[in-house]
Amino acid sequence: MKKSTKNLIIGLVLLVVAALLVGGIYITFGPQATHGSKGFVVNVTDSKGDVVTYDGKTDAEYLSELMEELKKQGFTYESTTSEYGMFITSINGETADYDTNGAYWSIYVNGDYGQYGADQQPVNDGDVFGFRYEKAE
Repeated sequence: MKKSTKNLIIGLVLLVVAALLVGGIYITFGPQATHGSKGFVVNVTDSKGDVVTYDGKTDAEYLSELMEELKKQGFTYESTTSEYGMFITSINGETADYDTNGAYWSIYVNGDYGQYGADQQPVNDGDVFGFRYEKAE
């Protein structure tokens, strides 16, 4: 083997080793992927006043999408859909039946009574959502 061919092979091997080393350093110390870009808190207040809190990060655009993600944390819900949008009938196994006793699940956003249904309520970074079992007076 000629000296120049041998030097070329050694150079290529060193180049591959250097590329692998740089790639390994980047994977180890480079930017880490984060799950979700918006922080949130969801508080569920049942008919007894007991509160269950869920929090984390999400990429959900609307509260209904976030509710689907929360199923991984044990959150459950049932709903119906009408011409007015999504109507929540049950959360974490507790059903609110307006026709029977005037009970319903209300939505609060950052402490204020929600102006939208879950399928139309945007999710913004730092939002605190509340689902409260309430009765009409």
